[in-house]
Amino acid sequence: MNSIRSFREVVLKIISTQFDFEGLRGVPLQIKKDMSFSDEDVLRELATVFLIMLAGKDHHQYELAKERLDVYNRQEKWRQIIRLFSRCLKEIPQEISGHSEQNPAFADNLKNAAKHLAGENENQGLYLLRKIFFPEGLDLDGEEKRKHKIFALRKKRTIKIKKLNDNPLTNPAREMIFSANILLTVPLNDNLQRLQADDSLKATLERVRSEKQKYWYDHPIPLGIEAQKNEILYGLRGLQEMMEFEIDKQHIPADSRLTVVLSASATHDGLHPLIKEYFSALLRKTEAMPRLRLFVFSEQDTEKLLDELLIPLAEQYFPGRATAGLRAVFGVDGEYGRHYSFLKAISALWQVFIDPQIKATFKIDLDQVFPQQELLEQSRSSALQHFCTPLWGAEGRDERDREVELSMIAGALVNHDDIHKSLFYPDVPFPADRKLSADELIFRSSLPQALSTEAEMMTRYDDSDLDGIKNALQRIHVTGGTNGILIDALRRQRPFTPTVIGRAEDQAYLLSVLFSREPALRYLHKPGLIMRHDKHIFAGEAIEAAALGKHIGDYIRILLFSYYGKALPWPVAKIKDVIDPFTGCFMSPIPITVVCLRFVFDMLAKIESGPKKQALEFAGAGARRLNKMLDWLLDGENPLQEVYRQEKAGWDLYYDILDMAEEKLRQDEAFAKEMRG
Repeated sequence: MNSIRSFREVVLKIISTQFDFEGLRGVPLQIKKDMSFSDEDVLRELATVFLIMLAGKDHHQYELAKERLDVYNRQEKWRQIIRLFSRCLKEIPQEISGHSEQNPAFADNLKNAAKHLAGENENQGLYLLRKIFFPEGLDLDGEEKRKHKIFALRKKRTIKIKKLNDNPLTNPAREMIFSANILLTVPLNDNLQRLQADDSLKATLERVRSEKQKYWYDHPIPLGIEAQKNEILYGLRGLQEMMEFEIDKQHIPADSRLTVVLSASATHDGLHPLIKEYFSALLRKTEAMPRLRLFVFSEQDTEKLLDELLIPLAEQYFPGRATAGLRAVFGVDGEYGRHYSFLKAISALWQVFIDPQIKATFKIDLDQVFPQQELLEQSRSSALQHFCTPLWGAEGRDERDREVELSMIAGALVNHDDIHKSLFYPDVPFPADRKLSADELIFRSSLPQALSTEAEMMTRYDDSDLDGIKNALQRIHVTGGTNGILIDALRRQRPFTPTVIGRAEDQAYLLSVLFSREPALRYLHKPGLIMRHDKHIFAGEAIEAAALGKHIGDYIRILLFSYYGKALPWPVAKIKDVIDPFTGCFMSPIPITVVCLRFVFDMLAKIESGPKKQALEFAGAGARRLNKMLDWLLDGENPLQEVYRQEKAGWDLYYDILDMAEEKLRQDEAFAKEMRG
């Protein structure tokens, strides 16, 4: 109970002596005597009511806050927000109390923060608040502290190489599958009428647009967007140009064609029947891409693969094993995690049934391109030459003397507007010094992200400590594009991202096998394997349209990663020891506390500084999505435990099927040959 009292004192101090944060007015939060009538005033009052009730009965307006909450709860318009706040008022004390019992240092920090904030040492109190809510971002202010942290993180990520891959790639254009995801959404308001389609299709799209949105992606492609702003065409042209460059430099045979596998997902169910028609029409209207061999998988295609290939094989070779788990994981419709795992896993099927020469797969995002001239000049290798390193697949030992295999590979990004400075200019630099927003006191992922970008992604093998011969760097922080895996390791280690993960699916992929066996699967950092990130030069409309959903998705990410960490079969402290600071900062011991405080402070800031309509939309959409997620997470035992168990079983069956089919094909068995067609 002492920790709860300390926490309430901290909240009381925050709201009674409002700190001067960016976006807030720097005045105490008070409930007005008269009821509010404008929507933005009601939102401000609801946020104030929540914080006062969180501070507890010592606040002089506590009883008034309870009355106002009851009054607004009678209005349907505010019910979702009040439901979220009421739930958080119940769950936050339980989180704080539970973590304090398990971690006495946390309880001491709370006590000291309350004491310092109430006294003269306010700066020390604010430091302790960051230590309580976001310890992964501590001591990253100032150049000297950052240099020390960069050095320490590189040392921690260093792998002592014991054995190089004795069978590295030699012709990546022939031995690799490149993959990417196509994410489609309804037309933007002004695009539907300009869409070149018959009235029937336009009517269908108008109907789909009125559907309830099911999934939120960072910047999905609106149907009808102009060709020059279409991410699909942009990314595919980039791959075509990459291949032409490699052929021109005589790095690959003149008749080379790159296999490219695309998954097609949609934000609304009604778009699914239109995907293939849309994609075919799109390609008919653009110039030929003779160096690419394109394959597009919609959900209907993956269902066909299940029904006509995988399920019959399972029934033939594993008649006692249930196939429901396989159906649940193998597909492209849904959150990022589902199609991300599919794009990796399909390469193993390709190797067994289509092309045994395929040895690896590499995922890009279609808003990224390989800047070939800069790659050759500044990294001394073209895009495809980077994949021929014997470090990819090497074995070694990490800083804890664990055996690891570097059978995954990770590159980096440079922003379009920064590449003139250097190919090695970080795409996420440290933020400039400025006044913090209130929610950044609670959570500021830009700091550890910048640290990880500098320490991991920008590392070059050019000194005795990291020479790329005796020592190399493993990567934990990776991006959704510019990462790959050797298929042999994929089939042995069987990593996956849970289908419920809607953001940072790339970060979650390794977690499923973090300590499952030795040598442990890890990413090789390949210096110079850098793609130029061009999204802002052509996808501005799509990014703006999706910004709200992406922002709320960051809250969901904290909840999911935190509960997923507790669902994995290893201690959370052991997991975070590997994945901190950036990937691990989303795995919080007090996720509901962090998310709810961020949400409230964000809401207040948007009311003060942003368009009122935007604040209302943010509050409404955020409350709905957070309530839905908390309904699921708090309904009994941690549901991620069962998700992990079922989906691991599903992927185990998938890879067991492939292993058995490969053996039967080697034996020239009739059934396996019939299935291969």
